Amino acid sequence: MSTAIYVLSTVTGYVLTSALLLKCPSLLHRRKKAAFCSKHISHRGGAGENLENTMAAFKHAVKLGTDMLELDCHLTRDEQVVVLHDSNLKRSTGMNAYISDVAYAELPPYLCKLGVTFKRECFCEGGDDKCIPLLKDVFDSFPNTPVNIDIKVNNDTLIKKVSEMVIQYNREHLTVWGNSSNEIVKKCYKENPQIPVLFSLQRVLLLLGLFYTGLLPFVPLKEQFLEIPMPSIISKLRDPESQTKRQRFITWLADTLLMRKALFDHLTRRGIQVYVWVLNDEEDFKRAFDLGATGIMTDYPTKLKEFMEKNNYYTNFK
Repeated sequence: MSTAIYVLSTVTGYVLTSALLLKCPSLLHRRKKAAFCSKHISHRGGAGENLENTMAAFKHAVKLGTDMLELDCHLTRDEQVVVLHDSNLKRSTGMNAYISDVAYAELPPYLCKLGVTFKRECFCEGGDDKCIPLLKDVFDSFPNTPVNIDIKVNNDTLIKKVSEMVIQYNREHLTVWGNSSNEIVKKCYKENPQIPVLFSLQRVLLLLGLFYTGLLPFVPLKEQFLEIPMPSIISKLRDPESQTKRQRFITWLADTLLMRKALFDHLTRRGIQVYVWVLNDEEDFKRAFDLGATGIMTDYPTKLKEFMEKNNYYTNFK
């Protein structure tokens, strides 16, 4: 009987302590300080309103007053850091070649029309500006705009060059970088621990495990940004009739486990910003903010701006 009482009291104490620290993490952790807080994030510059990852898209988003530009980086054959999503140029330019095999001067322009990845059966047509930009072009043009950099390949030279450029432009306080690959994130952090990193997929899974076991409030976290998808949007991207019951169940389960207000609130209290991607409908905007997300990443920066203004969400739009 005494053993049972001891176990019960220990478990009860653990649960109560975990619950308290989940609500009040400052009792154990110093809140992380950030130079910026982003609510409005333009995915690839706003891929639904301008051709993705182009200067035209970035200029449009910054003119609107976006809080952050999200973009992707690769390395060309002559080691130029370019802003491009795919490793292969086929989808975006029509050239069936890997970006790493092509010199910057030989890069073709973007196609006149590209599909919007996170909006079913939608396309975006571009204007005259269809060039693949260099990362330094973005830094030159928007010196005060936070930038979220997805390092698309596990390449030490790419990581080193991006870090050097961030330092050169004095942007360590205005940059966050990473990838879903834990190996890439670890290399980024090792290369320059002054640049905040995103949670990798492996670390997101660990985060969920810690959260559901009650251990999260006790564990220190080096990351400053959690960038996660809203799994429920899959139903909008695919034909519902083409999804099996198993696929629908997995989507529901992932959404249920990941979209947790208690998790988001705990992280934000620790100074970790939570970004949900890639949302393009008002109902998803509302759900993410209601769950406590710090910011939303969208292909339609104008739509998100209008939603935030209409619903009185604070932002720094001018």
